[in-house]
Amino acid sequence: MPIQEQLVAEIAKEVVARLRIHLQPLVSSSAPVTSGAAPSRDGVFATVDEAVNAAFEAQKKVAAMSFDDRKRMIDIIVRICNDRREELGRMELEETKVGRLDHKVLKLTNMRFVLGVEDMCSDARSNPTGLCIIEHAPWGVIGMMLPVTHSVPTMATNAINILAAGNTAVFGPHPSGAKVARYALQLWNREIEREMGVANVITTTAEASIEAAEQIFHHPKIALLAVTGGAGVVKAAAMSGKRVIAGGPGNPPVVVDETADLDHAAKCIIEGSSFDNNLLCIGEKEIFVVESVADAFIASMCRAGALQLDAEAIDRLTKTVFTFEGGGSGCARAHVKKDFVGKDPAVLGEAAGVRVPAGTDLLFGETDESHPFVVEEQMMPFIPVVRVKCAIAAISAALKAEHGYRHTAIIHTKNVETATRMARAMNTTLFIQNAPSAAALGVGGPGYFSHTVATPTGEGVTTPMTFTRQRQMVVGNALRII
Repeated sequence: MPIQEQLVAEIAKEVVARLRIHLQPLVSSSAPVTSGAAPSRDGVFATVDEAVNAAFEAQKKVAAMSFDDRKRMIDIIVRICNDRREELGRMELEETKVGRLDHKVLKLTNMRFVLGVEDMCSDARSNPTGLCIIEHAPWGVIGMMLPVTHSVPTMATNAINILAAGNTAVFGPHPSGAKVARYALQLWNREIEREMGVANVITTTAEASIEAAEQIFHHPKIALLAVTGGAGVVKAAAMSGKRVIAGGPGNPPVVVDETADLDHAAKCIIEGSSFDNNLLCIGEKEIFVVESVADAFIASMCRAGALQLDAEAIDRLTKTVFTFEGGGSGCARAHVKKDFVGKDPAVLGEAAGVRVPAGTDLLFGETDESHPFVVEEQMMPFIPVVRVKCAIAAISAALKAEHGYRHTAIIHTKNVETATRMARAMNTTLFIQNAPSAAALGVGGPGYFSHTVATPTGEGVTTPMTFTRQRQMVVGNALRII
């Protein structure tokens, strides 16, 4: 770095440090909460208003903390997730009745990959007129909705992100995953208060309901909303009039072309599509394979441990796990039965009239591209395989199946031009080449981890910086060195 630029950087760093001291809220981190909110049970309140008021007072303390102290809070959450992963994973599986225990445990272990205070940064610009410091300030209290599919993991990643940025949060869990969410939240709050002297940095209500979610959406002390779930909750949040960070639905397609390493592709697809019984919104949901290598690819899937279903078994499975409006079987009228979402391959095998050997992670079979398993985001450990003429046709079919969600797409190819063509055509938030889908979230790949992937609103995989407001501070006609 040139000496002149180095001097500017050093000066900017000093100015930022001094401004932080002077701009910190005038509140002691050990001062008691005096909002008038009812006493909590470690962050759990009887009403939304009480939960918001407690988080509002706590946020003043969190914003005043140093990054080192915020990291201490985050370390507590990560530690508890790891130390109690078996207990929390089992509780979540028993309550929600979707997914796999071993993968729920792994999701909690993966909290170590979530970005914290290390993601926070400041920028500076200097010219002959003076100096401009760009800080990233907290929003305040954030209202956050949780999905049933990943209740505690989503809450943990969101809590880490928002606390690193100086915010607090009020969480609205899905009613079918509320008990374990409240329990985990209490564990975190109890330990944070014991070690840090700050209570209610994340809060919730004793009962989860649609009414509670609506109150969170419209509460005047909620500065920002972050929702993770289906199209319904995203739409409801958008109608609040507040800014929304939304993790919406996806239907990630996989393209396998004639250049792909087929054994590697099969292994990656099974790993990604079977994870937590395909509950992940980024998980591989349908495969388009070039017909010249289709037979070899199917053989690779079988060698890698997936169980192939024939056409009759797929038909029985389809009629069991979907309902069809008007009694037909057209894909446009298909709806997934919730009783089969996230269930084990053995359950799907029984519906298909097939015995599934123990240890089988994924079922698969050939369909056409208009089949309900291709069109619907079905979240079950069965993945359809569609033969196509060429890579261009595969990309076209993938684009149609993804429905314009712009969420996630995967390709297995050694052809850089084909990968580039698909990446541009899909324009998804996450695009993965020659790796399992989870690589995009830092699990065995270079991405970073969060359970909120904001596709409808464009923020992408959320980080602490996602939950900040940009603040410019200008020192005019000063600190001039040029």
